[in-house]
Amino acid sequence: MAELGAHLTAASAGDDRPSIFEAVAQDSLMAAVKPALQHLVKVLAESNPGRYGFLWHWFDEIYVLLDLLLQQHYLARCSASFSENFYSLKRIPIGDCRQQPLATAGLPKRQHWKSLLLLVLVPYLKGKLEKLVSSLREEDEYSIHPPSSSWKRFYRAFLAAYPFVNMTWEGWFLVQQLCYILGKAQHHSPMLRLAGVRLVRLTAEDIKALEKKLAGATSSQTHSIKTQVQSAARKVLGGIAFSLSTGLSVSVFFLQFLDWWYSSENQETIKSLTALPTPPPPVHLDHGASSALLPKLKTVCPLCRKIRINATALSTSGFVFCYRCVYSYVKTHQRCPITGYATELQHLVKLYSPES
Repeated sequence: MAELGAHLTAASAGDDRPSIFEAVAQDSLMAAVKPALQHLVKVLAESNPGRYGFLWHWFDEIYVLLDLLLQQHYLARCSASFSENFYSLKRIPIGDCRQQPLATAGLPKRQHWKSLLLLVLVPYLKGKLEKLVSSLREEDEYSIHPPSSSWKRFYRAFLAAYPFVNMTWEGWFLVQQLCYILGKAQHHSPMLRLAGVRLVRLTAEDIKALEKKLAGATSSQTHSIKTQVQSAARKVLGGIAFSLSTGLSVSVFFLQFLDWWYSSENQETIKSLTALPTPPPPVHLDHGASSALLPKLKTVCPLCRKIRINATALSTSGFVFCYRCVYSYVKTHQRCPITGYATELQHLVKLYSPES
């Protein structure tokens, strides 16, 4: 049995392909970085919505810009993405060239830009699609529109079809990985095939060339004003990308701890360790012109200033409103009207009194 599975982890002397475990590990690295950063931004936004709320609201766009800068830096310098370089891999164009180009040579322009777009744009669009599906499901569950409307029928059909589309997408990746394991394909991911590249391990010559390029970049001098400005701009962008890559390289060792800490198996332990008395009501943090003030009567809705109908609480702040009022407000502003805490439709909690 061990002999039959040896090819999964060990390559032959003439084979430069990474094992399936190396390939999958580098894929999962960037997939683990985004949730960790997202949790950090969420904590900051909840602690101070006025100062850090925009980070949470525009997190996807800020992350995709930083990811674009990071991946461009590594593709230009190392012919690999950040995670691929972390696992000592590089990309080479598909072809039957006998001698591999060095990692410092970079990819051809066509493969470079296709790799960059597929590395950055596809995860961004997939994440946006998943958020759209989640919001449509919330609409379907909490919507107050008539069930016979044409729009409701349309997105119900979309929600019914999405699981099959997603299953086809994931199945495509699974089939490609199985073909890679069996030696029937050069790529473990369809994205590499679409980019026209394949992954190989870094050689000793690649490592020497990368070290030489890094040392030469610090000692090189330019003379003309135009080249000096271009060099300064490249150094600034390279410095930002290097800071991001260094920070990610260090923080990647803490991802496993964060994954364990927030895992479902550990939630009971966390609750027992962090059990505290019930905190006081949240203070009024949002002092904007559109913020709602608390009425004197507890039975009055802070938004419409009338006796509450279908009392609904926000789990993020605890304040109670009319269902229609708070539904419309949260759907438009994504925050609590009183405290300004980041709030979504799933945080609405219907209250049932004995009288009702």
